[in-house]
Amino acid sequence: MTGSAESVNAATGRAGINRVSKVMTAAAREGSTIDPAEVARFDALAKSWWDPKGPMAVLHKFNPVRLAFIRDLACERFGRDPKSLRALEGLSLVDIGCGGGVLSEPLARLGAEVTGLDPATTNIAVARAHAAKAGIAVDYREETIEAVVASGARFDIVLAMEVVEHVADVEAFVASCCAAVKPGGLLVMATLNRTLKSYALAIVGAEYILRWLPRGTHDWEKFVTPEELETAIAAGGLSVFAREGVAYNPLADRWSRSRDLDVNYQLAASRPA
Repeated sequence: MTGSAESVNAATGRAGINRVSKVMTAAAREGSTIDPAEVARFDALAKSWWDPKGPMAVLHKFNPVRLAFIRDLACERFGRDPKSLRALEGLSLVDIGCGGGVLSEPLARLGAEVTGLDPATTNIAVARAHAAKAGIAVDYREETIEAVVASGARFDIVLAMEVVEHVADVEAFVASCCAAVKPGGLLVMATLNRTLKSYALAIVGAEYILRWLPRGTHDWEKFVTPEELETAIAAGGLSVFAREGVAYNPLADRWSRSRDLDVNYQLAASRPA
């Protein structure tokens, strides 16, 4: 959820170019799937992550829906009580593309042992500062999932929420996400479907008319259909068992879980124990 390359350069000048260069060097070294231009865009918006009325306002409204989806599925998978304040106690969880920690923090409050990954330096700095101020323990790292998997780390729950539409190689990225899931573990992913409806609502509507997001935040050609995502997940040895859409009600100014997968959708997959 970031602006176009032009807007980043206009806002950050040479610093933005330097960030892209550094990320490209790191990506090449790690053989990662990150897109340097996408990282630079997020980096430019990093300080606004926790502003509920800023560029990330729509994310704050959207967050309770995806949090409930993750909590309910994790509780079902691991035999927990979703009504418990510490429903995810003791479960290891990695939040890939954690940004400023908007999702990582509430998951940590639910008791999960959260690792937040993001290749954007400023995002991690903002996330660490906010968590420290709130007194919440989250292990934020300026790393890629490829590097973490290579180190041998595995997790009960792996999240990639609104990330896959920003990576350079979807299949390779999903493969790394799958590899990070422990036996018996859970993978949860959310993204945007590549439909005419998503173009009209997520790009024309959200970026140009309502201006919820900076123009250029998304590239419609990089949107991923549920079938494409499920195929990539199956190749990684996991089975998709839940899928649902997320829809916006303009009259109530509220997001809710839906059967409509045409625009925003999220799904969950599991690895055999």
